[in-house]
Amino acid sequence: MAADPAVLISFQEAMDALDRFAEGEQDAFETVFRQYQGEIYGWIVRMVREPAAAEDLTVETFWRIYKLRKRFDARRPFGPWARRIASRLAIDYLRSRQRFAVPSLADTSVLIVPHDRRDPAVQGELRAQIERDFCRLPPKLRAAATLALIEERPYDEIADGLGISLSAVKMRVARAVRRLRASLEKLGIRP
Repeated sequence: MAADPAVLISFQEAMDALDRFAEGEQDAFETVFRQYQGEIYGWIVRMVREPAAAEDLTVETFWRIYKLRKRFDARRPFGPWARRIASRLAIDYLRSRQRFAVPSLADTSVLIVPHDRRDPAVQGELRAQIERDFCRLPPKLRAAATLALIEERPYDEIADGLGISLSAVKMRVARAVRRLRASLEKLGIRP
């Protein structure tokens, strides 16, 4: 869903389109959609880690953007506002998927204590266990941790996109790391 270079527009055209979009002009919305769809898709796919779901969520994001256009202040940047809407949808998606997550082996009281961590089979099982534990993080922690630890996005960008303070981002990432470390310690691994 990357933006087509042929549809990229100048900064002034983008600003004009945002002004017209805020006033409810249909053609301006189409211009805004073409200009920002790649950025919003990229943001969502970083959070949900599923391209097909990210495409659906991108469409839903722009549907909500259109419905909320009267709340958009054209004097403020569009990107962070749109990312906040996308983030809420992505977190809701993660929350709904969490109900169907594969249970962790720790849930069944079976602990894997690797004898030789260099063994590829043990490494694969550990990786799978960490993935399961990561997927079981509360969606808000998971979103912040994914963006910070996996995608290595700047904390201020994460704060803007999630619509929270910089200290809240740091707190969510720290909580996620603490929970993941605790899961590893249950497996007999000291990270």
